[in-house]
Amino acid sequence: MVENAPGDSSPDIAANHRFEKLSPHEYPADLQKAIAFHGHFCPGLAIGYRAARTALQHLGVTRAEDEELVAIVESDGCGIDAVQALAGCTIGKGNLIFRDYGKQAYTLACRRTNQAVRIAVTGESDPLRPEQEQLKTAVWQGQATPAEEQEWHQIQQARIARLLSAPEEKLFKIESLPDFARNLPEKAQIFPSVICAYCGEKVMEARARLRNGKIACLACTTEYHRGW
Repeated sequence: MVENAPGDSSPDIAANHRFEKLSPHEYPADLQKAIAFHGHFCPGLAIGYRAARTALQHLGVTRAEDEELVAIVESDGCGIDAVQALAGCTIGKGNLIFRDYGKQAYTLACRRTNQAVRIAVTGESDPLRPEQEQLKTAVWQGQATPAEEQEWHQIQQARIARLLSAPEEKLFKIESLPDFARNLPEKAQIFPSVICAYCGEKVMEARARLRNGKIACLACTTEYHRGW
């Protein structure tokens, strides 16, 4: 159950922690949860963590148990996993909506209060220098030496610390969307299943098609178009 948190006046996370001085086991519990969910810690996850935390604080709510909150994300980057972990908005629950706009932007809406906030990344506080970009390329292509890999790891850890410690106004554009939540998609429905006549597998009735007069799943259906 999502709850209002009118008394939650926690200051920006940057005021509480100097992350460059913390070891991973000293991170806040919600950050450790996001890292465990994602599988590793990277600048993208740090941005998503800050965005999710900022959105929850601006709405005055806590993690959703069901579909009380809805998240709309505008890219498929690492930060989405932090939104799932902190806000409880997931594909499986039907309250995570993906729009492939290629933006690091996250909208969080509360069905109960009809309030929403959009958090958009306005730019990193420390973009990589050309030599660091070259180092990143070498590491990603598997051509880096052990020393270069260690150097890149240290660069990443320093970037993460700065992203976690920077004031939110230096990271994000924050927009309140007071009427946005009134137009959210309806809650996820559970549809009966039908059997595809071609592969024999169950398919949600709402996603079934007809092929030669027989029930077919999308994977067994040939799309018809004329190139328009």
